[in-house]
Formats: sequence, structure tokens, C-alpha cells
Amino acid sequence: MKKTLLAAIVLFAMSASVQAQLVKFGIKGGLNYANYSGSEMQFDALTSYHAGLVAEIKLVDSFSIQPELLYSTQGATYKNVVEEFRNELGYLAIPVMAKIYLNKSVSLELGPQASFLLSERNNFDVRDANTFDFAANAGLGLKITKSFFVAGRYSLGLTDVSTSAETKNSVVQVSAGFLF
Repeated sequence: MKKTLLAAIVLFAMSASVQAQLVKFGIKGGLNYANYSGSEMQFDALTSYHAGLVAEIKLVDSFSIQPELLYSTQGATYKNVVEEFRNELGYLAIPVMAKIYLNKSVSLELGPQASFLLSERNNFDVRDANTFDFAANAGLGLKITKSFFVAGRYSLGLTDVSTSAETKNSVVQVSAGFLF
């Protein structure tokens, strides 16, 4: 009985150790270069930020799934002869990226993103923003060390930002993060 119990404890400890190596949690943040696409109006890009939590779930040596939970500010500016108008949208973004490792350090990242509107700051009256945004993401990641990484990503909005205009979010992100 003691041998069986000892064997079960050893197997459980080994299993927990393997699981810890397969799933890593961390934080990430960085800059957004956001704009609107798909409109006849000429918008200018808005520089903003994103920050949040990240997990990497290793399925095989060269493939992982990376779900994230980010606060991301997006939007655009518009200038006319008299003044500049700024529309800044704060989203809770949930990208789920497939990470294909090209070698031990470089990865290709592809996946969908669902975003929920949390806040809207603007200096003109736009109250018809959609509360949900769906996007397709693609990017590259680079592991500097086992824990520290940098990444670049493009997010193409697939749903309209507003109910009254055919504009979509278009965001370039540059990030740095740390996995524990």
C-alpha cells in the first residue's frame, strides 16, 4: 500500500511539473498605431496603448495557443480647417492566437480577436459606436530569453466601428511581455 501511495505521489508530482512547462502565464503591453479603414473620409492615425494578461499553452514543440486578455485603446483623428476631432475607443480585447514557431525564437502568430467596448472618449458627439468588434490578427513574435518576448501584430477589423458609418478598426501593435 505504501509503495502504491508513493508511486501515485511521484506520478502526480511529475504530472504537475510537466503541466507547469506546458502552460505559462504572463503580462504584456505596448503601443497601438490605430486608424479607421473602409471610409471615404480621410482619418489620421491615433497613437495609443494596450496592456494585459497572456498565456501560452504549448501543444507540441513548434505550436502553441496564446489566449490574451487586453485593454486596448483604438480609434482615429480627423482634421478639418478649423480643428482636430479625436475619437478614442477603449476595448476589452480577447485575441486567441495560434503560434507557429519557425525556430526556437521566432514565431508566426495568427488568430481571431473579439473586443467589447468599455469606454468612448471623443470631442464630438458620436453615440452610435458598436459595442462589439471582431478582428483578424497576424504578426510575428521574438523570444529574447525564455521569459521575455517582443511582438508585432496587425489587427484588421471585420465589423463596423459605428452603426452610421462603414469604418473598421485597423491597428498595428508593438508589444513587449514577460512569461512566468
